Amino acid sequence: MEVFNQTIQIVISIIEYVLLVYFFLSVMYVFIFSAGGYFYKKRSKLKDANLNSMAVFIPAYKEDAVIVDVAKNALKQDYPASEFDVVVIADSMKDETISKLKELPIQVVVVSFENSTKTKALNKAMSTLKREYDIALILDADNIMEYEFLTKINESFQKGYQIVQGHRKAKNLNTSFAILDAASEEINNHIYRKGHRALGLSSGLIGSGMAFDYKLFQSTMANIKAIGGFDKELEFEMAKKRIIIEYLQDAYVEDEKIQKSSDFSKQRKRWLSTQVVYLKKYFWMGWVQLFKYGNFNFFDKLLQMIVPPRVLLLGLTAIFTLFYVLNEYWFGLSTTVPMLYWAVTAIFLFFAFVLALPKSFYNQKTLKALISLPGAFFRMFMLLFKLKGANKKFIHTTKDYSQSK
Repeated sequence: MEVFNQTIQIVISIIEYVLLVYFFLSVMYVFIFSAGGYFYKKRSKLKDANLNSMAVFIPAYKEDAVIVDVAKNALKQDYPASEFDVVVIADSMKDETISKLKELPIQVVVVSFENSTKTKALNKAMSTLKREYDIALILDADNIMEYEFLTKINESFQKGYQIVQGHRKAKNLNTSFAILDAASEEINNHIYRKGHRALGLSSGLIGSGMAFDYKLFQSTMANIKAIGGFDKELEFEMAKKRIIIEYLQDAYVEDEKIQKSSDFSKQRKRWLSTQVVYLKKYFWMGWVQLFKYGNFNFFDKLLQMIVPPRVLLLGLTAIFTLFYVLNEYWFGLSTTVPMLYWAVTAIFLFFAFVLALPKSFYNQKTLKALISLPGAFFRMFMLLFKLKGANKKFIHTTKDYSQSK
């Protein structure tokens, strides 16, 4: 019996340290790139840059409420009209909406699939276009580009970059979930885009506000069958080819943020599923790319799949730290890992998020929104047990545009 108890204690001790090491390394990964974001330098402007032709793709699935206005706004650029075309990919749209779109000086590609995905929509559109473009730019159906966005993208391509991610920021901050969603994206912008570029690695892609060399994008997309998270698969494919993804902090695209808890669950379920799928798909390849080919950029993409999503990382680190603190001064249970180790982990995570969150979010509205954070964590945690089959069907997040301001 004594041997059995000792064995159990050893197993528990191992589990304790495995959890500590996993969370500590995850936190340090986030902290390093959060600090690195402060070394990001804005790229200098080019004078008299040559003009590339662009196709601005807007895949729109059941987005009748906003797509006409979005298409109109997409035309409002300081870039010469002859050098870019707005291409709306109308998937499962009403006839009335399609008619309104066709009245605009844009190209409309009408598609319909049994199981719709962005990948299918984009591949179909590229197969139907007659003009040969230099750059493919991808927007979401609720995105609004700033007036100089295409000009800034063009300048980066003139500098030799083949892929550029713009700065996607919130269009609306009208609910607690919208504020949390916006804050989360800005933290990710700082860590996975600014921080990575400052330290010499590729920026992460977001799924919209991103531009590619047209032929590179077309050939790569032809081999991608992703249902969700096609941007993540693009990251891995480009990293395999050792193509660096640039990030433009000052090239803005406004994005509609989710406003309701139900939409939050749908969105995060899609993201969690994507992370699990690509972790499994590229786990061994990541190690091969690192040790056989010295491709750290590819391995870094794998690390991003290993690190828990920020809400889960924050919530679970807080729970484990609180447990060890209470145990130290109250419970008195037999544990192996000292409380101090978890406290240090929590402190590093706290400063990582403080460094990454823009100062514009330090206000009463954000403080009020933080009340919803435990609920957001609980929803994400429960989604971990509901991921089976989630990546076999496209999960569409419906947004309530009527309340946006």
